[in-house]
Amino acid sequence: MEEYRRVADEVAADIASGRLRPGDRLPTQRAFARSRRIANSTAIRVYGELVRRGLVVGEVGRGTFVRAAPPLPGPALAEATGAAQVNLELNYPVAEGQSELMARGLEPVLRADVFTGATRPAAAAGTPEARSAAAWLLARGGWQPDADRVLFAGNGRQAIAAAVASLVPPGGRLGVEALTYPLVKAIAERLGVSLVPIAADSEGLRPDALAAAHRRAPLGAVYVQPTLHNPLSVTAGEGRRAELAAVLDDEALYAVEDTTWAFLAPDAPPPLAAYAPGRTVLVDSLSKRLAPGLTVGFLVTPDGHAGEHADGHADGHADGQADALARALRSGAWTAGRFNLEAATRWIADGTVAAVVEAKRKDAAARHALVREHLAGFRVRTDERAYYCWWELPAPWRAETFVAAAAGRGIAVTPGSAFAVGAHTAPDAVRIGLASPLVQTLAYALRTLAGIARR
Repeated sequence: MEEYRRVADEVAADIASGRLRPGDRLPTQRAFARSRRIANSTAIRVYGELVRRGLVVGEVGRGTFVRAAPPLPGPALAEATGAAQVNLELNYPVAEGQSELMARGLEPVLRADVFTGATRPAAAAGTPEARSAAAWLLARGGWQPDADRVLFAGNGRQAIAAAVASLVPPGGRLGVEALTYPLVKAIAERLGVSLVPIAADSEGLRPDALAAAHRRAPLGAVYVQPTLHNPLSVTAGEGRRAELAAVLDDEALYAVEDTTWAFLAPDAPPPLAAYAPGRTVLVDSLSKRLAPGLTVGFLVTPDGHAGEHADGHADGHADGQADALARALRSGAWTAGRFNLEAATRWIADGTVAAVVEAKRKDAAARHALVREHLAGFRVRTDERAYYCWWELPAPWRAETFVAAAAGRGIAVTPGSAFAVGAHTAPDAVRIGLASPLVQTLAYALRTLAGIARR
């Protein structure tokens, strides 16, 4: 028997005997590996096996917990795994026919003469063709970045990590919305950066709260999602973006603007980078537009000309930030692969990305029709263009209890605590990812969750 199965059997026995009870949190995989004297890679396979058996459930940003109840008998609900679980934590949209479109776009890259070049290393700045394609892709609301300001990462997560690493030193402070993307919490922990929660309202991050937090103790930068904020789906208007830009300029503060989901809102205002070009690092990727397994991350560096003084002399800070971003990408081994760059450039140029994006916008709207149908009467915050919704649970439900009850029915949702920063009180809410399951499966899951909430 393989070692990981043997160790998984031991943990399963502890669960069956009651030594590990429903809701108990398992150690981190690294700590588990040390305690069992096994390799980290073996520990990863053990946890994966326990999830596959339905004995534990992972909560983004929190850890792995023993399930509240064994999975119920019945037909498999996941798309292709055969596991009796609907995962509404993961959120990767797939449009009908996108694989065929992407495959056709790859055909020229697979020609022997092209493939040879596509397997060579790529610099952080990619190729001129890739920069031009990326600048066109990221254009929005009359704004388009200078192609020479585009850098490339392996994916969006690496783009965020490089931006934070270049702007905030270890031990420094990064401002974030009080409810923020859980991945940013993990990145900050790995980089030794402290997160500072900033108050938000119906348009997202509040400029006055940002200025006050920076004046109390200087921030290295602020991470913000002005368009379709994850998880609240709010979008800042033009006035709010201009106010944020004014704070960045007045306080000499840099922003990391995440526009990963902005492709779903083509009518949204221009990005914050258009209002504060000398103070904003824009990050994005193809992960949500196309697919997470074959993707590229984008960074638009601050505009060195935006910081010019009255005499026309540039302050040079933005140019220095561009160099720092490139160094962070190289030192973190976060640069994009040349093959992915070649593929992405062709997908953008041949219309594949545009076709898939349009299909996903329609798909998101169709899935919101299911939200309106099955969660009617509940307090759900969302935008019909988004692929997620924020459900403020009815009393007396607590978020953790609801997550456990949903897991008992084979449905994984993300508790509000995964998004809460610092001492911010975790709300009794859950985020529901709408993108990953089949439409019929999503309808079943929403109907089931509504039934649980009404109990």
